[in-house]
Amino acid sequence: MMSGPYRVSMDIGGTFTDAVAYDEATGQYLAGKASTTPGELSVGVRNAMRTVVDDLGNLSFVVHGTTQGLNAFLERRGENVMLISSKGAGDVYQIARGNRTELYELQYRKPEPLVGRSDTVEVAGRLDPLGNEVTPLSEDDVVAAAAHYRDGGYTSIGVALLFSYENPEHELRVNELLRRELGDDVSISLSHHLAREWREYERTSTTVLDAYTAPIVRSYLEELSAGLEADGMTVPLHIMQSSGGIITANAAKDHTVQTLLSGPVGGAMGGVSLARLTGHKNLICVDMGGTSFDVSLIVEGEADVSTEASLEGFPLLMPVVNIYTIGAGGGSVAYVEAGGLRVGPRSAGATPGPACYGRGGTEPTVTDANVALGRVDPGSFAGGEFDLDVEKAQRALAALGAQLGLSDTEMAQGILDVVNAKMAQAIRTLTVEKGIEPRDFALVAFGGAGAMHAAFLAEELDIDHMIVPRFPGAFSAWGMLETQLRRDAARGFPYALESADLDSLRAIYDEIGDEVATKIRSEGVDADQVSVQYAIDARYIGQEYTLTIPVGVLADVGGGDWSRSIKATFDAMHQARFGHSNAEAPIEFVIARVTALGDLGRAEPTQIGAASDAPSATEREVLFGGDEFVTPFVARDALGPDSELTGPVVIVETTATTVIPPGWRVAVDSYGIVSATRIRPDSGEK
Repeated sequence: MMSGPYRVSMDIGGTFTDAVAYDEATGQYLAGKASTTPGELSVGVRNAMRTVVDDLGNLSFVVHGTTQGLNAFLERRGENVMLISSKGAGDVYQIARGNRTELYELQYRKPEPLVGRSDTVEVAGRLDPLGNEVTPLSEDDVVAAAAHYRDGGYTSIGVALLFSYENPEHELRVNELLRRELGDDVSISLSHHLAREWREYERTSTTVLDAYTAPIVRSYLEELSAGLEADGMTVPLHIMQSSGGIITANAAKDHTVQTLLSGPVGGAMGGVSLARLTGHKNLICVDMGGTSFDVSLIVEGEADVSTEASLEGFPLLMPVVNIYTIGAGGGSVAYVEAGGLRVGPRSAGATPGPACYGRGGTEPTVTDANVALGRVDPGSFAGGEFDLDVEKAQRALAALGAQLGLSDTEMAQGILDVVNAKMAQAIRTLTVEKGIEPRDFALVAFGGAGAMHAAFLAEELDIDHMIVPRFPGAFSAWGMLETQLRRDAARGFPYALESADLDSLRAIYDEIGDEVATKIRSEGVDADQVSVQYAIDARYIGQEYTLTIPVGVLADVGGGDWSRSIKATFDAMHQARFGHSNAEAPIEFVIARVTALGDLGRAEPTQIGAASDAPSATEREVLFGGDEFVTPFVARDALGPDSELTGPVVIVETTATTVIPPGWRVAVDSYGIVSATRIRPDSGEK
């Protein structure tokens, strides 16, 4: 029985919105879902919450991963942005970088800027690279920019002035003047507020992306907060950030760009907790839903976090969990192009959905292929919300197969082979292409469709271990319950290690460390629950890009063998990342970084009870590799700790289906986590 108080998380997917509730009194979890409501996403979120909690007044903690800003960007339905730049630098955003992101794509085109050149207004005033004023800010130019905003029908403003990351005074004054002229309700994004880092184009791009999505995200957060309060919620709403930490909804309104990847990041943070629970410190996390396939890494028990990211060619300067996404999901449509089979990225979505949904879809999808091969129980899919129509799936597959001379089952197997190959290549992008060997990792599968494909991906990548957490379809939501409040800050420190004033570096750390720790405490965290971490970006002198080195204890900065230790750490990281290093080459610092974390406690999982009897199973004929196998379908709830099964077997639960092909052995641990291990031909097992 659930009694509360509850910790609740919600995650929006393309088809379903998931919710997970943790009962702090009993230690039990409950997962639920509701259909995503594209027109009003907050409605689907509130509906999903009601599936796990009756009384929203009995909540102790609420966190949400939103895709509102990301969807607005991907669909190009953001704000009409006016950009204000320094005089003489109005072309920075248009010129961008000269390098091509797709070197061998003959028809490559640079991304279309979100702000046109005619929408960029230059204002006089100049700082030097150290932040000293060279030319005073022209307030008349700013007033003229305000008039241009009114006349141009703009809805948001981005301000990115030269060297404002060293001295924000000019940007702050521009903000004051614009609000005086246009009112306090105008949406203004200031570059120094979002990214106090060098590189003018990247900082400007970050500012434009924030301005492009900020009003939409703010409106959504206000609407959702008001709706939840009307439903009886009394605790603050927290929002997942792209960095893997959380932030209150009120604070998120001022840092909306940090929410762009907040939905997919929840799964990576769940992976961190899974590493702690299972003892597997290196994990490849794969999240396969109805539309997309996301890959992230857990290395030595920590999420793989970068200091910058890119969205469709637009750079972002902000901490972000490295996630690689492709268009491959259960709803991905299969079709013939140039005589060959293609799968995705186009998706059938929730409506009309796969042919087997019976909602009018006629094109075969990945879900139809799994249904036709017998790998899904038609009566229990998505907790019984759909009664899948096998015949419609077969007809759709047969129609496509006729174009290639294949039967419906051959077509289904071909679709799965193609989509599995695409997903395996996505995993290689985050691993092999960065010098990481997938065989050294365990594969964690979640999302509504992830566990159906994980064993086949593992075989493709020669991985021996696969893990399916509890509530795999809602694992991203579960992961959000496992993270902490997070604030990040950065300051430039462009000095060679040998000549750097390390007392000044320590002073910078003190200043911005106090700044972010104060922000964390202001969000309701006790001082003794706040921790601060320090790092610095460094590179060999003459290089362009950097590696981020953890600094360790602040008191040690500049003392004893600190410089030698930092150099050795950098060399080791460079060797691991690029396959070479140079112990004799000097390094230089670029940016000092600080992260403050606030511990809000976590939902400690309880161990599952022993199964009273051997799990009962129904049997169905399932195709694997073109051969039929009589395969047991087992309810996951019936599996107790230390349960062991040998493939082929299909494990069924409300949020997902786990397919274990022949050649795999399954075990369940005391937390109900399913682990599968490949039976190697030379192992002697049968």
